[in-house]
Amino acid sequence: MEIKRIGSVIGVKPDQIAEYERIHAEVWPGVLATLKRANVTKFSIFRHENMLFSYMEYSGTDYEADMAMIAADPITQDWWKVTAPMQNPVPQKSENEWWHEIPEVFHLT
Repeated sequence: MEIKRIGSVIGVKPDQIAEYERIHAEVWPGVLATLKRANVTKFSIFRHENMLFSYMEYSGTDYEADMAMIAADPITQDWWKVTAPMQNPVPQKSENEWWHEIPEVFHLT
């Protein structure tokens, strides 16, 4: 099984950092369950000042379908209604992105 690794970036509003970190200390169980159903095996978010970096590992066979399943999940949609106002998408994002996916330049196996 090949693991797909995805890195993404987005801004976080300075006045929302504490709240963003607080709610991520206890992510809703339904959101976590949806990620697992969608073959997301690892997911981390790191913060540097006003920038967030996410790292995800995906182990499924149909990435587009699994990401669409996450996006269609009502609990995840409610979670995004809470988190989206705290975020600032980066100017480099495409029209179809919220978090901007960035290329992997090195991986140690």
